[in-house]
Amino acid sequence: MTYETLIVETPRSHVLLVTMNRPDAANAMNTQLSRDMIDLFEGLALDPGETRCVVVTGAGERAFCAGGDLKERKGMTDEAWGRQHVVFERMVRALLDCPVPIIGAVNGAAYGGGSEIAATMDFLYAAETAKFAMTEASLGIIPGAGGTQTLARAMGERRAKELLMSCRPFSAQEAAEWGLVNAVFTKADLLDAALATAEKIAGNAPIAVRQVKQSIHRGLSMSLRDGLAFEIEAYNRSVPTEDRREGVLAFNEKRKADFKGR
Repeated sequence: MTYETLIVETPRSHVLLVTMNRPDAANAMNTQLSRDMIDLFEGLALDPGETRCVVVTGAGERAFCAGGDLKERKGMTDEAWGRQHVVFERMVRALLDCPVPIIGAVNGAAYGGGSEIAATMDFLYAAETAKFAMTEASLGIIPGAGGTQTLARAMGERRAKELLMSCRPFSAQEAAEWGLVNAVFTKADLLDAALATAEKIAGNAPIAVRQVKQSIHRGLSMSLRDGLAFEIEAYNRSVPTEDRREGVLAFNEKRKADFKGR
């Protein structure tokens, strides 16, 4: 997996570490970064191979992702802007629809589209120095990479309205208090913490983990009764698997299960 704007590594068994790698531009989201993310995450949806969990972070010390690359957008016609934004929209869907769990390790500024990329992930860890902001309204546009939807689902309608209409930055600690971030760490400990959780997830039965992800994510857009029905469908997909039989056998034999994803 070689990309112009991403570094892709496997630091631990079954765990993929994806680093947005445009540090000179604060990892700003340009067309190429979006195309690379689409290729990677749509590929994982088609065939995850040995990958059971993904951690996404940003290169350099100052930014996770500073949002859309306005230097690239300078002088764009409305038509060109619209064509580029279709790429951004597809990237968001690739992240949201990826069946493999994704953990965001927000190491610095996550502004505009950077906050939107983060909010597509299953959950977030953040450095104590990280900052978030949805600044689009100050530029004459609105969040168009899912921000009005994902932030409201994470932190509630009223808080999302306050932050998206005022465009004010908020800290990692505030993001944790409001439900966007799961835990805050020192910058030195952030990546290790994210990888440790990813390794824990990767050690569980991958089919079951993916069904948990889909059941929660899709069920929240349904009524409770429809969500329960969806859960049972997801549950039934795990019953006839080799992993289910291995999990029960390992429990009874008092040993660690060796899951194969089958």
